[in-house]
Amino acid sequence: MWKKAGLLCIFLFSSWFGPLSADPQVLKITDIQRVLDRLFSFHIEMKELNPVLVRRSIKLYIEQFDPDKSYLLASEVAPYLQLSEQKIGQMIQRLQAGDYSDFLSLNALFQRAVYRAEAMRSMLTQELLGQKIDLSGLSGVPQARYANTEEELTQRQGMRMIRFFLFHESRANLDTLERKAKVFSLYERKMRRIESVVLFKDSTGEPLSKIKQEHILATKILKSFAKSLDTHTSFFSPEEAYEMRLSLEKQFEGIGVVLSEGVDGVVIAELIKGSPAEQSKKIQLNDLLVAIDGLNVSDLAFEEVLDVLKKKGKGEIQLGFKRVDGSSGKETSFSVGLQKQPIAMKEERIQTSIEKFGNGYIGKISLHSFYEGGDGISSERDMKEAIKQFSQRGDLSGIVLDLRENSGGFLSQAVKVAGLFISNGVVVISKYGKGDVHYLRSIAGRQFFSGPVVVLTSKMSASAAEIVAQALQDYGVGIVVGDKRTFGKGSIQFQTVTDGNADLFFKITVGRYYTVSGRSTQIDGVIADIVVPTQYAPYNIGERFLEYPLPPDSVSPAYVDPLTDLDEKTQKVFEKRYLPFLQRVVPYWKKILPELRKNSAIRIAKNSDYQSFLRRLEKIETRRSELPANTIDEQVRVGDEDLQMNEAVNVLRDMIRIEAENRPAEAAFAPTGSD
Repeated sequence: MWKKAGLLCIFLFSSWFGPLSADPQVLKITDIQRVLDRLFSFHIEMKELNPVLVRRSIKLYIEQFDPDKSYLLASEVAPYLQLSEQKIGQMIQRLQAGDYSDFLSLNALFQRAVYRAEAMRSMLTQELLGQKIDLSGLSGVPQARYANTEEELTQRQGMRMIRFFLFHESRANLDTLERKAKVFSLYERKMRRIESVVLFKDSTGEPLSKIKQEHILATKILKSFAKSLDTHTSFFSPEEAYEMRLSLEKQFEGIGVVLSEGVDGVVIAELIKGSPAEQSKKIQLNDLLVAIDGLNVSDLAFEEVLDVLKKKGKGEIQLGFKRVDGSSGKETSFSVGLQKQPIAMKEERIQTSIEKFGNGYIGKISLHSFYEGGDGISSERDMKEAIKQFSQRGDLSGIVLDLRENSGGFLSQAVKVAGLFISNGVVVISKYGKGDVHYLRSIAGRQFFSGPVVVLTSKMSASAAEIVAQALQDYGVGIVVGDKRTFGKGSIQFQTVTDGNADLFFKITVGRYYTVSGRSTQIDGVIADIVVPTQYAPYNIGERFLEYPLPPDSVSPAYVDPLTDLDEKTQKVFEKRYLPFLQRVVPYWKKILPELRKNSAIRIAKNSDYQSFLRRLEKIETRRSELPANTIDEQVRVGDEDLQMNEAVNVLRDMIRIEAENRPAEAAFAPTGSD
């Protein structure tokens, strides 16, 4: 993912975050109700303000400011989190009258908390500079509740500072008191940059205009109300929308550097593969940016450096760097000229590999999201190209489709990717707020690949990834291998992020989806045919652990497509050209599941690395109740092998072998009815 803590991606020098519309709307307090009405008109369930939404929005507004409970005291938030029905009713009346004074009073509380935190950090800096810095004595501070005393708050602020210091200590030489002080100075600058928004100040500490203050306040209020509708509805700033669009479209225009503010200044934190910066072969990680087109930026604040870059047009840009040799300490200076150009984030899209098996090959495809962008970039196209390349090597005996890290993307692309493995047929059934039911179909008429398929999943596989996994499972053309269940996101979101003409940026839950069996993945996820635990297995990960998830339900199966969402003329065409070629359920792999499960269990039991891996997972499971939901605090790996992928390949080998031994090849995938 591109959004990384402590990093700021600079992809477009002509515009810092690249606003998505020519004239992004500046919001006023009076706009809030209008925008809420727009969200209510879209949402699948919530259609008006009610006590549930108001309670949620107040809680979310507080958490938006203080997510890790290091600013506010329990006594300060209690009056807002323990509202009586009478007070909630009065608040609704004020909101309906356009009175947002409750949020204004909360914002005043936040500002007081910021000034208190600044004083705490000033005191802590002096204390920490005079001692050896480690986490002992602080790691036990509870974060699940608000602090009861200011002493507790001070401890929490101290923990954040210490962790920041230790992070930079592992990456820079901090052997003098002066350099240690620079780390805490950097931390304070970063915190003030975040806190300045709460205080309605710019990066220099000057008050923002009344128009900007009102826009910030309205945006934050809308964020809290949007999130209160359900766990997947969100309201975005233009900056956030740009980040989201990058993840969906997998392309941008720029030079391909990721910048971070370090102890000594602005440094290169990452080079995007295939970008002008990476192709120059001159820039390295941790190089210090000191000049832009001859302008010395060494003494500029991080925001000022970004502002200089923002103003650069489409011509070549000259970047000046300093590099310190880690062993000799020798410092060298150099400059690099770079031309902005379109960049496709291919490494974020798909990885493939192939291995010999018998007289043929097994192909492995890792698909990280379901994307679609300009110039024909899409997950379907990349999948087709991968399968074609596999086939050119010889007989493609089977495919492992790795969706372990795939959290979703475009619904239309999920349908097209699933359609590569079936002929005609329903892939997704969608049901919307008014009860309207629509069918998303594969109409290719034939399978792009018809051999054995294993879909490798984890608790992190979500949304569109779950559609593909369950659709292939429903039709019986693939076997799902991985954690017991996937994430469990079965809702549909409409979004304006990729709309170039959008005046507001949001995604909102408008419906639920179901695969051809009529089953929704909501809450329960896709149930694995063969359980092969991943590193996520012991954690509380999934939709069920999120706040305000939609409840699950089901619809009638659609193995025989009813065509009820099509007009009469289109129905007649589909009856002739589509229905005769419907994909029917393949029973074969389901019948041999007991043997496949048995073989897999034996292999895992005999694999010493896998058993060591499972023992480490068991240790994590003993402390699962101590961890926040959907939190992973330890990356578990044993050896250099990908244990889950190896076992998925072994399952696929079993499928190929058993099919060859027990049935004629041409009958292996003979379909049956839709039972």
